[in-house]
Amino acid sequence: MSDPDSKTPPGDSADAAAAHWLARRDRGWSAAEQAAFLKWQGADPRHATAVAKLEKVWGMLDRLAERRLAGGLPPDPDLLAPSRRRSLSVWAPLLAAAVVAAFVYYARTPVAGPKTTAAPPAPPAAGQAIIHPGPEQLTLEDGSIVELNGQAKVEVQFTPAERRVRLVRGEAYFAVAKNPSRPFIVSAGAVTVRAVGTAFSVGLGREALSVLVTEGKVRVDETPPPLAQGPAAPRELSALSAGQQGVIAFSGDYGATARGEMKVIELTAAQQDRALAWRSLRLEFVAMPLGRVVAEFNRYNRPQLIVADAETAAILVGGTFRADNVDAFVRLLNAGFGVSAFPNGENIILRKPRHD
Repeated sequence: MSDPDSKTPPGDSADAAAAHWLARRDRGWSAAEQAAFLKWQGADPRHATAVAKLEKVWGMLDRLAERRLAGGLPPDPDLLAPSRRRSLSVWAPLLAAAVVAAFVYYARTPVAGPKTTAAPPAPPAAGQAIIHPGPEQLTLEDGSIVELNGQAKVEVQFTPAERRVRLVRGEAYFAVAKNPSRPFIVSAGAVTVRAVGTAFSVGLGREALSVLVTEGKVRVDETPPPLAQGPAAPRELSALSAGQQGVIAFSGDYGATARGEMKVIELTAAQQDRALAWRSLRLEFVAMPLGRVVAEFNRYNRPQLIVADAETAAILVGGTFRADNVDAFVRLLNAGFGVSAFPNGENIILRKPRHD
């Protein structure tokens, strides 16, 4: 059975479809979605070209976060003032498509889940702010920490020789306490991820599995089902280092058998943050005036956003955002609504230019 959330997005143009995929990725996608994206990207050279163009745009904008000066000083004004970003003008139509896709997708796409005959819940009312707390966190007996995304479930079985955790469903992030003599093993279907002291996430979907390493190294193996003459030796799929993500498809539901080889992708720091955005507290706004949205953001961040005037404060904003990612929120306001951002000490002033 296919995951409905993993289908290719609608749209006639490669640019529009690429924007939809990247907006979905920013929301935080499942292993099945990751596999579907890779399949779509490889189906036509134009798809990969469109993704590369959008990635270049986001890479330029991500400098806003990456080039903060030491000591918490404000960003370079050249990265915040849109009137001085002349080099981005050629990308404006493409960027606008990406931003529209992001805002629409965040605000309107429901989370996939089991079918039910009950009446669907009423959509949130306009002007509403919803706080999505961070993930459930488990501290294991060895000091390792496991964070569970949504309805993810794990089973823990430690022995004197090894530390083993089975991922039953969903996605989990593991920060492993170092112990070279006692390996830490995460099993998910027919796949095992072996580490000593490292940090990584494992996402188990119906049709695929993904492993993202943020610190250290892990080894990913396939353990075939036992045969009549005895169990077969594990097949090494990949060795992953920090900044790498491995994805492998399944031929049976939820990891019964791995299919083919593991595809390894190099991720930037910004891409890793987006993939693991679910680990952070998120704020969802439904057609809320920017003035009230800013007030919510300011509760969670040291740099304060200041709305310059009533006209700017009245702009309606919708979407779901990480509570601690002010920079991403500011650049979406800039690209999607033409709101300029200007540093003022540790704070940021937001103003929509007047057109008299």
